[in-house]
Amino acid sequence: MVTLPEPGHRVVVRYLLPSGQATDALGELLEADAETVVVDGKRGIERIARADIIAAKEVPPPPAPRPRIV
Repeated sequence: MVTLPEPGHRVVVRYLLPSGQATDALGELLEADAETVVVDGKRGIERIARADIIAAKEVPPPPAPRPRIV
């Protein structure tokens, strides 16, 4: 079983799709229990079955936006 930080932290979760291909969910960890992990990222809220998770870790906050040069 993969160990996750407390909810509220930014995480990346790699998990398997039904096709067997791996993908990542990057965003704020909203909740995690014995069955499901919930991540709020750019694709919206993703509910991921623990059984499908390959790896997960806490990641730093996103970088500040770069100023636009006109």
